[in-house]
This record gives sequence, C-alpha cells and structure tokens, in this order.
Amino acid sequence: MRRILATLLALAALAVAAGGWVVYQNAYDIRERKVTITGGRQPLQGVLALPKQGRGPYGLVVFVHGDGPVDATHDTFYRPQWEAFAKAGYASLSWDKPGVNGAPGDWLDQSMDDRAAETAAAIAWAKRHAGVDPGRIGLWGASQAGWVMPKVAARVPGLRFVIALSPAVNWMRQGRYNLLAELHDEHAPPAKVRAELARRDTTTALLRRRATFEEYKAAVGDVRGLTPARWRFILKNHTADATADLAAMRTPTLLILAGHDRNVDVADTEAGYRRLPALRIRRYPDATHSLVRKDIEDSEAKAFLVAVAAPRSLFAAGLLDDERRFLEEQAGTEQR
Repeated sequence: MRRILATLLALAALAVAAGGWVVYQNAYDIRERKVTITGGRQPLQGVLALPKQGRGPYGLVVFVHGDGPVDATHDTFYRPQWEAFAKAGYASLSWDKPGVNGAPGDWLDQSMDDRAAETAAAIAWAKRHAGVDPGRIGLWGASQAGWVMPKVAARVPGLRFVIALSPAVNWMRQGRYNLLAELHDEHAPPAKVRAELARRDTTTALLRRRATFEEYKAAVGDVRGLTPARWRFILKNHTADATADLAAMRTPTLLILAGHDRNVDVADTEAGYRRLPALRIRRYPDATHSLVRKDIEDSEAKAFLVAVAAPRSLFAAGLLDDERRFLEEQAGTEQR
C-alpha cells in the first residue's frame, strides 16, 4: 500500500509539474490589448501586442495573414513571433479576417487589392495610436500575403521593412507547382499525373472565361469539397501576380524560404524577389511551408505535444532569432 501511495504521489507531483511547465511555456512576455481598427471598408477586430518593458511609442509589425479563415492570433501560432518582436522593442498588430470570430464581412469576398487596402487602412489607424511610433512601421506576412505586402509596400509611403515568409509570386504558377509537388510526394503513377494536369487545364480555361460554379461542377464532376464561395474567391484572385509590385518596391525586405515547401516554388519566389534593392534572404532547410520543423509537421502527435508543451520550438531553428535581429538592425539603421 505504501508503494502504491508513493507511486500515486509521484504521478500527482509529475502531473502538477507538467501542468506548470505548460502554463510557463504558454505565457509570453507581451501585453495584449483588444482593439477595433477603423478607417477601412469595415471595422476590424484586432489585437495589439505590446512589449512588457518600456513605455513606447514602439515600432510596429503589422501582420498580414495567409489563406484561410485566420483569427488575430492564428490559433496562438503568432504569439512566439510577437514575443520575439517585443524583444526587439516592437509591438505587433493583427486582426480577425472578415467573417472570423463574428467579425463583419467575409474574407472570401476579398480580392488581393481589397486585402492591400485593408492593410493600408490598418497602418493609417496605427499611425494615430499613442503607443506606436508612426515612423517605424513594417509588415510581416506569410504565403498568400505575398500578393498583398508588395502592393502595400509599393503604395504606402514610409513603410520601413517587410518580412516575407514563403510568399508566392504568380498565382497560377504556384498552383501548378503545388499540384505536382503533392503528386510527387504521394508517388502518383504517370496516368494519374496526366489526369490531374488535364483537370487543371480544364479549370484554368473555365477561370479565364469566368465560368460560374455550376459550369465548373458540370465540367469536372467531383468538385472535391470546393464551395461556390471558394470558387468566387479564386475567380477574383487567380490572375494575382506580384511581379509589377515587387519591381516598384524599395522597402528593406527579409525573405524567408523553407527547404521542404511543397506549396510554393522557392526558386521562382527567390527569382522574383532578387530585383529588390535591399533584400536579405534566410533559408531553413528543415522547415516546411509554414516554417514549422518538418519532423514536427509530419507527425500529428508530435505537433500536438510540441504546440502544447513548447510552442516556440515549433518553428525552424533560428527563425525567431533571425527575425528579431533583422528588426533590431532596422532600428539601428533608423537611429543612424
């Protein structure tokens, strides 16, 4: 009985210690404030994450989401980034996409121009905020943000920096690359590859003549979960290409590329960004498109455990430090 009690007490102590560790790992050295961002087409439900130290005004990193129904914290995925930026003396601003968490609007109704206008409105709002230094504002964005941030950087004067994670340049080239990468990963036989490329060619032709969802469904049969709203979103955006906006950009940029990106052709992206006059590139060979370590993304169980017990370790080694140092260098440049 004594041995059983000792074992139970040891397990209880371990559970308490584990719970304390999880709480510690999910506590971030930032102050979060809910804000309402006005000035655009509709109010945005936002979060302003401020450094715990100092009184401001702080430089600001404005977050531009990738694809999908993303909330302001990206299901807490952004918080390690916010903490890293706070260490460099920067606040972070993010918001629920329209239609997410009860926010007005619908993100599927947005074009990339709409998203750029939304971001520009958020920057204008932030410049009036007492805690923000209006002369030290830049952008952070991932994936689909690659069609938004160059527009903003080319059109909003005084933007100080851009941090671009796994951005694409051309919508249609990106889609074809993603399809072939997925087929390669599943070791698809040549017949399936030919069939999938033929289906893609049919879809492309339908997009070019702006077919309705019903016409698309009649042409391809199984729509594989694609909804009418998503089809309309693709219709709005399938011609997206960042080339012209990148050519107009003069903003210092940190381009972050992953070694296991099957969503975006990193060689195509690098070629598109190489024309920027103030470009720095960081590569993470062991990372996926989301800049998560591949060994973690490949295992649902491991991903869950790391996300709960050590969320900062989700990311590729060195990513958070590299981003922080880039911001510190921008601050040093501004001071000089």
